Amino acid sequence: MQLVEAIILALKTVWSHRLRSFFTLLGIIVSVAFLVAVVAVIQGMNAYVRERLAGAIVGVNAFQVRRDPIQVGFIDDEAWKQIQRRPIIAPEDVAFITKAIPDAEAIALQSGWPTPMADVQWRNRETGDVFIFGVTAPYVVVQDYTFAAGDPLTDIDVQQRRYVAVLGYDVADKLFGPVDPIDKTMSIARQHFRVIGVHKKKGSAFGNSQDNFAIIPLGIFRKLFGQRMFGLQLLVKPKAPELLPAAIDDATVALRVERRLRPKDPDNFGIFTSDTFLNIYRTLTQGVFAVLIGVVALSLVVGGIVIMNIMLMVVSERTREIGLRKALGARRRDIVWQILTESVTLSTFGGVIGTFLGFVLAIVISKVSPLPASVQVWSVVTGIGITAVVGLFFGMYPAMRAARLDPIEALRRE
Repeated sequence: MQLVEAIILALKTVWSHRLRSFFTLLGIIVSVAFLVAVVAVIQGMNAYVRERLAGAIVGVNAFQVRRDPIQVGFIDDEAWKQIQRRPIIAPEDVAFITKAIPDAEAIALQSGWPTPMADVQWRNRETGDVFIFGVTAPYVVVQDYTFAAGDPLTDIDVQQRRYVAVLGYDVADKLFGPVDPIDKTMSIARQHFRVIGVHKKKGSAFGNSQDNFAIIPLGIFRKLFGQRMFGLQLLVKPKAPELLPAAIDDATVALRVERRLRPKDPDNFGIFTSDTFLNIYRTLTQGVFAVLIGVVALSLVVGGIVIMNIMLMVVSERTREIGLRKALGARRRDIVWQILTESVTLSTFGGVIGTFLGFVLAIVISKVSPLPASVQVWSVVTGIGITAVVGLFFGMYPAMRAARLDPIEALRRE
C-alpha cells in the first residue's frame, strides 16, 4: 500500500468515526496544546527577562559591584555575619576602578538595596510609593537612559548637591498631566526639588510599572535617607561588549589590591552582570518548568495508551479485512505498515489540532495576563513530531498483532 493511499484511508477512518476519534485524540490535543502554550510562555518570559529586566537592573553590557551577594536560597547566620563584616562600597572606590579601567565608557554610583519609597507632590497633586534612587551623573550612561523631556543629572548637580530630580514617565504624567514638568518645583519626602528631566516611557514588567521612580543626586539622597541604611553600588560600563570580561577582571584585581586581600582570601565583594540575574531566574524557574513538561509528557503517554487501545479495537473490528488482504497476498510488513500509518496519522492529526489550540492559548495568555508569550517554530515542529512518535510507538503492538493473524482463522470470523 502506498503511503499516500494509507494516509487517505486513515483520514477516512478518522472522519467516519468522528466522535470516537475525537475522544481518542482528546488527550493528545490537550497535551500538545499545553506543551506549545507552556513553551511559548517560557520563551516569552526568557526574552522578557533578558531584554527588559536584567538589563534594567544592571545595564546592558555593564557590571555591578556590590557589598552583599546575590544568590538563590537562604544565607545562614554565620555567612550573614561574614557579609556584614565586609567593607562597604564607598565613593573612594570609583577612583580605584577608574585607574584600573581608564577607558571605561562610564563608572557610576547608585544607592543600594532596599530602595526607599516616598510620596511625591506638586501643588494639590500627589502620587505615593515612588522609588527614589540616588545616583552620580554617569548612571544614565550605564543604564542607557533616554529622555522624553529635559536633561539628565550633571556632575555639577551631584558635586554641588543641587535639589534637582529626573522623573520616571508615570510619575511625571500623574503629577503634571499635560503641563510641561521641566523647571517646575515639586517635593520628594517634603523637600523641594526642581524637575530637570523626564525619562522616556519604559513600560511595565509583569504588570508592575518601570516608570514609577525619581532620580536625585547621590549626596542629597544620603542626606534625606541616611548613609548607612542604604548602601552603595558601583556600576561600570566598558566601551564595547567584548571588553566586559577583561573589565571585570581588572576591577576585581583593583578592589582586591585596595582591600589588601591575600591570594587565598575570598573576595569580600560581589561582581554581577545581567547574566547573573538571568542565571538566578533560570535556577528559580527551571524546577517549575520541568514539572510542567513532565505533566505534558505523562499526558502524552496516557494519550498514547488510549490510541493503542483504540487501534487494538480497530484491528479486532477489521479482522476479516486483514484476513482477506493476507489471503490475496499481502505480506506481514504490509499489514504492519497499514496499521502504523493509521496510528501515526491519527496521533499527528491530534498534534496539528493541539498545536493550533496551543497557539491560540498562548495569545490569550499574553493578552489577559502580564505573562509574555512567544510561539517558537521549533516548539510547533517538536509538538507535531512528538505526536507522530507517540503514534508510532503505541501503534506498534496493534500492528504486530494484526500482522500475526492467521488468514484462514480471520476469514472465518463474522
